Amino acid sequence: MTATWDIEIMNAAPELLAELHAGCFEQPWNANAFANLLRTPGTVATIARGDGDNGTPAGFALLRLAGGEAEIVTIGVRPACRGRGAGAALLDDLTTRARAAGASALLLEVAVDNTAAIALYQGRGFASHGRRARYYRRPGGAVDAIIMRQALV
Repeated sequence: MTATWDIEIMNAAPELLAELHAGCFEQPWNANAFANLLRTPGTVATIARGDGDNGTPAGFALLRLAGGEAEIVTIGVRPACRGRGAGAALLDDLTTRARAAGASALLLEVAVDNTAAIALYQGRGFASHGRRARYYRRPGGAVDAIIMRQALV
């Protein structure tokens, strides 16, 4: 079931972003990491709130603009909210923001075993652009990252 999503800028909420990240990933970033990222020029953080969730954020994303390109630094959706369109809403919002800022391309990295995310990105026009060996550290061993790119112009 797809929900309706409101996307909000959250540039002053490193604690909330860290909490959301911890709910989405095995290797969470702390509030300090998010605070440092948010101080980087050209960085914007967003969250998605869905109808029927009592205002609880379902997911978040960080976009960084630099050198005519944009990078999705991180994007995640809480497990309980997956499959309802929050990731797509966040991704579409980031794409719109990157285009509006004049970026010629949008880049991201995704774990090779994250098939749901890869399918979402491919469905939105991203294509494989390279690979980073053993990029994501996991308790069971590191996995490769696929570098994906979408042309915006």
